[in-house]
Amino acid sequence: MRLSHFWQRMHEQFGETYAESLAQDYVIEDLGSRTVRQALADGVSAKEVWRAVCNTFGLPAAVR
Repeated sequence: MRLSHFWQRMHEQFGETYAESLAQDYVIEDLGSRTVRQALADGVSAKEVWRAVCNTFGLPAAVR
């Protein structure tokens, strides 16, 4: 998954403003207790981060 596709999905699911806030501030256990931005900066793949977001927020299978 390309990073641009990841952000497109985030914005579609959460809205642009909330997606940015969530990525900056929300600590996700599946990402080693890091935020989305921290995980991406640490080299975690966008696909792995997206899966963690989906699991954490219970997003439907259709968007996974």
